[in-house]
Amino acid sequence: MRTIPNKQAVFVTLSDMPLRCAAIVDSVEDRLPNDTIARRLRELGFVAGEEVTVLATGPVGREPLLVQVGYTRFALRRSEAARVQVRQDGASA
Repeated sequence: MRTIPNKQAVFVTLSDMPLRCAAIVDSVEDRLPNDTIARRLRELGFVAGEEVTVLATGPVGREPLLVQVGYTRFALRRSEAARVQVRQDGASA
């Protein structure tokens, strides 16, 4: 009988993701009541269960981040990307 190793998920923020590694959105952090930035991120598609990939970073201070959610690409500031908690499978980390 063959056993399958237990792959543990790794949780990081979107701003800490390596380039071109897919992850799954876990949550978006609300820092204030009625947080407009967190609400806007969710409206753009950063919702639990969506696949997300950091495609590129800018030349100065590695900002902005070019991020793909589904088939749509967005440029995000690092401070905005830091609000998005993502889950990477143990195999892709």
